Amino acid sequence: MTDAAIIVAAGRGTRAGGARPKQWQPVAGQRMTDRTVAAFTALEHIARVVLVLHPEDMELYTGSGRVTTVAGGATRAQSVRNGLEALADSDVDRVLIHDVARACVTPAMITGILGATVRRGARAAAPALPVTDALWQGEDGRVTGTRDRTGLYRAQTPQVFDFAAILAAHRAHDGQAADDVAVARAAGLQVEILPGDENNLKITTAADFARAEKIIRGRMDIRTGTGFDVHRFGPGDRITLCGVDIPHDRALQGHSDADVGMHALSDAIYGALGMGDIGHHFPPSDPQWKGAASDVFLSHAAGLVQNAGFVIANMDVTLICERPRVGPHAGEMRAALARIAGVDAGRVSVKATTTEGLGFAGRAEGIAAQAVVTLVTS
Repeated sequence: MTDAAIIVAAGRGTRAGGARPKQWQPVAGQRMTDRTVAAFTALEHIARVVLVLHPEDMELYTGSGRVTTVAGGATRAQSVRNGLEALADSDVDRVLIHDVARACVTPAMITGILGATVRRGARAAAPALPVTDALWQGEDGRVTGTRDRTGLYRAQTPQVFDFAAILAAHRAHDGQAADDVAVARAAGLQVEILPGDENNLKITTAADFARAEKIIRGRMDIRTGTGFDVHRFGPGDRITLCGVDIPHDRALQGHSDADVGMHALSDAIYGALGMGDIGHHFPPSDPQWKGAASDVFLSHAAGLVQNAGFVIANMDVTLICERPRVGPHAGEMRAALARIAGVDAGRVSVKATTTEGLGFAGRAEGIAAQAVVTLVTS
């Protein structure tokens, strides 16, 4: 089954205040749109993500290549319809439709909703929370009556639908709709109610930003990964270490440029994300990576960090060799790694050690590197 997601971000969000629409304001240090999109792109089984933007905002998102941007319409229903039409020629079987303002959504929430939909055998399903507070009617600031809360729910997103069914429902729908459940029900689809999550907050007012930040900070995820790599010496007159070319009487041998330090760091990042190693993403059997500069690998790994909703807190690499001397180049190496990974140089450490003449490194037959990387949720 092929899944896709549509994230609706075409509104103006004026109730939230601020100089910009709320979807472009920061939530816990990351733009709301970027944070919400990252929750979906972190899941590899979601094949495509369509981000529906206000026509004036089309240039504001420059993120993952897995994300397609589409201009929204005058109403939410029209915006969702535009997102669905962007997927109409694909092989999508199931689609999640989500409001960008629910920026506290997590990959675990999304996976749980999809799993519950499968277990129910539902063609349409949505998370919701039962109403537990008393309900009043009011006029002119006074209570004029009460309502029975039995059977009432607070709707959330993402809402999940059989793609062909919800596309047909939107094509047949004419006018406004509170959400996509309303459109689905108008077309005769039965919608299953799934358990919601109190932390899946919809940011509506200025005060909600503080609430969302508290939720996000309170579930900080810290990941650590390690990497190790070795390359032997061969003929040549220079080596590349941590992105810096160093004149030498021999060169490191490898399928790419054999930058042993950058390889170890890249593998450490992939490990922290649980996403394999360089060979998984850049197979040595593929001739296009022959002689490739290793900054391609580190840049790719750093991009996955952002897509998964993390930031690099620290990168530490140790080069193990008798020569060349690393110390004179360590500052330049730190700067190069920081630039490629998109982090401050103060979060990067490069150091070196010898093996006191022992082993292959002690015999100057090659260079080894070990790395440790720490990631934290952004």
